[in-house]
Amino acid sequence: MKKNLISILILALLIVNIVLTAIMMFSVTSTNSKTAALVTDIASAISLDIEGMRSGASAVPLENTVTYTIADMTILLKDDTNTEEGTEKKDHYAQLTVVLSMDNRHEDFAANGSGDLSGREDLIKGRISDVVGKYTLNEAKQNTQAITADILNSIQGLFDSDFIFEVTLVSPLYM
Repeated sequence: MKKNLISILILALLIVNIVLTAIMMFSVTSTNSKTAALVTDIASAISLDIEGMRSGASAVPLENTVTYTIADMTILLKDDTNTEEGTEKKDHYAQLTVVLSMDNRHEDFAANGSGDLSGREDLIKGRISDVVGKYTLNEAKQNTQAITADILNSIQGLFDSDFIFEVTLVSPLYM
């Protein structure tokens, strides 16, 4: 009789365990689906943000990219107004090599020298100097991506075209 009573007790506890597990699964599943939807929304927003940052560079395959290098530019940076009184102001410079990446399939590529920008290099250097000269030493060190974006916007404005789709600063040196 004791064995039957223990068997019935074990069976009752097993049924209670199954019922509680089923209740827990339904409550966790609904919460899990809501969490998964939230994570998906956040991931898609981050993905859109990343795609927005790389929209020009990723759209042009490497075999259709032509580069033009402007080597060893030395640019005077903006004065840092946070110097202490009584100390001598010191000029700061940026020494840059700038690489312009161009799309050789773009309709404006042939009209603008087919990759040879040597005839307009002085204009480009002027735009680069204007953009980089707006930054102080600390700003330039901390905001390299902002500088390249500003240079790209300025050069695209110069040519009134986006056949130049990326600007790369090679080993920038700030002193």
